[in-house]
Order: sequence, then C-alpha cells, then structure tokens
Amino acid sequence: MTPSMRSRKTIKATVMHVAVLALMTTAVVGCNRGIKPVVNEPVKLVQIAQPISLLQPVFNVSVDNKKAIKQDPLSLQVGYDNEQLVVASRGGDIIGFDNTGKRLWSINIGKPITGGVTVDAFSQTAIVSTRDGQVLAFDTTTGAKRWEQQLSGSVLTPALITNNRVILSANDGFLHGLSLQTGQSVWQFATQVPAISIRGTAAPVLLDAKTALLATADGRLHAITADNGLPQWSRRIGVGMGSSEIERMSDVDGMPIVDSNQLFAISYSGQLIAIDLASRQVMFVQELASLKALAVNNKQVIASSLDGKVVAYDRRTGQKLWENDALAYRKLTNPVMIGNHIAVGDLEGVVHLFDPATGTIVSRVQTKGALTTLQVKNNRLLTQSTSGQVAMWQVAR
Repeated sequence: MTPSMRSRKTIKATVMHVAVLALMTTAVVGCNRGIKPVVNEPVKLVQIAQPISLLQPVFNVSVDNKKAIKQDPLSLQVGYDNEQLVVASRGGDIIGFDNTGKRLWSINIGKPITGGVTVDAFSQTAIVSTRDGQVLAFDTTTGAKRWEQQLSGSVLTPALITNNRVILSANDGFLHGLSLQTGQSVWQFATQVPAISIRGTAAPVLLDAKTALLATADGRLHAITADNGLPQWSRRIGVGMGSSEIERMSDVDGMPIVDSNQLFAISYSGQLIAIDLASRQVMFVQELASLKALAVNNKQVIASSLDGKVVAYDRRTGQKLWENDALAYRKLTNPVMIGNHIAVGDLEGVVHLFDPATGTIVSRVQTKGALTTLQVKNNRLLTQSTSGQVAMWQVAR
C-alpha cells in the first residue's frame, strides 16, 4: 500500500468517524438502549514553558442570558467597522457598541438570531437574519429598522454586502441577492442540495470587485455576478468517496479565502485546494478535512482539522511545513492571522497563539464559553462565545 493510499484511507476514516459518531449519538437518544459511542476526549492543555504577551484586552461584555444560550448553539459573529460594533444575541437582542465597549443602543426583535451581523460602514447598515428565514436591516447609529425580507430558508452565516447588494446563502440551497436600500429580492440562484449534509453554510465572500464566491453543501464553489446573480463559473472541490450518503458528504462550510490572486478552500470530505485565479488552474490539493475557514499569510495557508490539528502548508507548492496536535479534539475554531501570529480558539474559550515559523504555541488569552469563530478586523481580534461573551483584543505594544 502506497503512502498516498494510506493517507486517503486515514482522511476517510476521520470523516466517517465524526459523521457516524453524530448519527450514533442521535440514535442512542432516540432508542435509549444504553449503547455508548466512543468519544475522543479533548486533550488537556500543557502549560507554555515561557509564554509571551501578545494580546491585550480592549473590552469584554456579555450579551446573552442563560435562557437564550440554550436556544441554539450556532456561531454568531460580530459586525464591526472602524468606529462601531453591532452584536446579536440568540435571544433576539441587537446591540450597538462603540470601539471601547460602551453601549450605544439596544433593541430586541423577538426572534432567535442565527446569522450573526454584517455591518456596511458606508451606508451605516447592519444586517441580521433569524431562524425562520427573516432578514432585517438596521441603522447602525440608532438601531432603527430600515426593512425586512422573508427568505425561503434560514440563514446560518453573516451576509456579504457589496455593490448595493446583500448576498445571503440559505440552508435550503438558494443563494439570494437583495437590494441594500429596500431589501427587495433582486435575484436568486439555486444549488443542488444533498440528502444528507452538515448543518451550516459558508459565508459568501468577494472574489473580485464585481463577483461573489459562494460555497455549498454539495462540495462546490460558485462564482456569481453580485449585481444580477449571473453564474460565472462553478468548480467542485469536495469529493466524497463511498457507497453511502454519509460517506459521500462533501460540504464546504468554511468560508473560502481569496488573497493575492489565489483562492483557498477546504471541504469536510478532506480536500484542501489552492487555485490560481489568473489561469483558474489548480495549484495543489492536500488531504485534510475541516469545516472551518482557512487562514493565509505571505508564505503559508493554515488549517484547523476536524480532529483538532493545526497544520501549515506552503501556499504555492502545498508542501506541509508543520503540524501541531497539542489541541486534539478541542473543537477548534478557524485560524486567523493577528499581528505576526496565528490564533485559534477552542471549546473552553481559550485563544491559542502560534509562532508561524515553527507551529509552537507561544501565548494564550481566555474568555468565557466555547468559541466557534474568530474574526480579525483592523488588526483587532474579535470573539463571541456560545455563552454570550463578546471580547476584543489588540496586539500588545
């Protein structure tokens, strides 16, 4: 058996373990026969020998109550521009803060919010979406509602605002383009919905000034003109292998990354792909499974895998540069670049900072509650935990 064949079998086994484990857990709850699936316990953290101070806190606030926290474990992301943050809670609160954490306004829409917040600084508009597929726009300075629109399915990720369009990916396979000014539907784009997929969708991103890039549950990337929803191209990157629908799951739930005319994306079925956008040719494919967005710097593309590894590859050749398994099974967030270091969060609210040259953990900061997504805006790190803690850090001086 060749090394590449062993690697493919390892990836497939990892993906199958996670999928079957989820289904086994559901079956046990339903039939109550006392069957206990094997669960990999998260590794315990090892103290850093000589930690260095890399991040200093800007503020930390709580936006959820205990009742709201139990409603939905989905990730909620913070909307942020240079001067203001807009934060949503699972209980339906939408709160405006200045960049020091001072509360400016607060409203409650009476429905659970699922898609986080997107802020457009130019139009001073914040967009949120709800569990029942409602999309709402608010004035970021006052909290006044500007419009609302009902979609065919719920939206589980933040919108993309570009070219006077609000672009959203719904969990029923439809992509929507709405007018930023009125909320009116301008276009819809239907994608194939597999019979079984992971709950969640990737947030749409800009491919270029006029084109949105959307990843879907069938393992594809779609490039669509933002203004009118016309398809430009489509490419499959997730390829599930096997005889069952579970084995063939190929979701792309991690937001694709576009940087320096290169496109990077990763799938649940175990393909990390790099594409040269000038030629639209594949630069490399590496076998790694993840549901989280990638991070890039000048030399590397960095991923957090399903089983809790943090791995760095050369962004041009795909050569593996280092791998760190010190956070195995700790339900890692997406990696991000903050300052000159890589940050990854975990299920205990710890943010770990890695030296990108060696892959060594050199620093940590702590918040309260499990982290699902990290964001970096204007060189500040933003987190919102599942327990409702919103925190901001900046690079220490």
